[in-house]
Amino acid sequence: MKHYDYLIVGAGLYGSVFAHEANRIGKKVLVIDRRDHIAGNIYTEDMDGIHVHKYGAHIFHTNNKKVWDYLNQFAEFNRYTNSPVANYKGELYSLPFNMYTFNRMWGVVTPEEAVKKIDEQRKEAGITEPKNLEEQAISLVGKDIYEKLVKGYTEKQWGRACKELPAFIIKRLPVRFTFDNNYFNAKYQGIPVGGYTSMVAKMLKGIEVRLGMDYLVDREKWNGLADRVIYTGAIDEYFEGKLGRLEYRTVSFETEKLDIDNYQGNAVVNYTDGETPWTRIIEHKWFEFGKDAYGNNIPGTVVSREYSKEWIAGDEPYYPVNDEKNSELYIRYKELADREGNVIFGGRLGEYRYYDMDTVVEAALHESKILLGI
Repeated sequence: MKHYDYLIVGAGLYGSVFAHEANRIGKKVLVIDRRDHIAGNIYTEDMDGIHVHKYGAHIFHTNNKKVWDYLNQFAEFNRYTNSPVANYKGELYSLPFNMYTFNRMWGVVTPEEAVKKIDEQRKEAGITEPKNLEEQAISLVGKDIYEKLVKGYTEKQWGRACKELPAFIIKRLPVRFTFDNNYFNAKYQGIPVGGYTSMVAKMLKGIEVRLGMDYLVDREKWNGLADRVIYTGAIDEYFEGKLGRLEYRTVSFETEKLDIDNYQGNAVVNYTDGETPWTRIIEHKWFEFGKDAYGNNIPGTVVSREYSKEWIAGDEPYYPVNDEKNSELYIRYKELADREGNVIFGGRLGEYRYYDMDTVVEAALHESKILLGI
């Protein structure tokens, strides 16, 4: 006998938005997750008053007012602006690439000088139609910036030479000929006061949630409980990898509490040389408290070093490797998924795509509109 209208596999952002919408119109919903906490990869853990981004930095940003207003039902967002710093062997540069970066790199003062310098380096490299990430990067910012601030970081991030990576990966890279350190060109940006976990908990208020439950271990039992399933896990894992395994990059973290109030003076510092083993260091207190961190009397600090590596079974899959081989394999899995009938695949893993948080919310709201008729 069916007890629920919807079984939602995964208590991350996609599943929680859908669960909230279904519950809001009176549907009976059960949410399960194999982890011991809600909120998926945006989970934040309280460590002595500092909300630590357990699975890496998550900064919400969007130009979609509908999505912004939707999330503001569940959280008050601060005015955090993402302004990361690049550290190349002790030399510090502004990110995104802007006039501060160009001045530090070349001593240029005007946008015209910066454009001229990049054009010179692009012509010297002989690039007309970029065929890979290296050529795309040089055509955008010149060889000097590519060598110091792109190459090492990107090759650590993806575990592949830049010449082997597709050009589209770097097309999102912001390049500005203004003095603007705001990484995201988004109208709305911030971090939920109290952390993301609190925000997701409000979405799931009044909904039954069972943690530490692995759907794939006994899917027949779980399927028997509900009329329909929203599945947000890895699509290839759902089909037991019978067409082959999709590839991911994963991230590991070294997190420590330090008995000092300020470790690096910024939330995000990228280490862009190839020799430093980590990709970046996150200092979590700056996300929520910003320049007021001292004024809020938050003693000590928490930092996390991030290491990127190839995914193996048992790791948490983070970034889909959207090259031609994996994209073709996903299409074949998508064909299987479309024949599943009462199972809907959604989210970063279910759709094998890189999702910003705002597009996750938008996609979940769109699917709920279709399925729930709201």
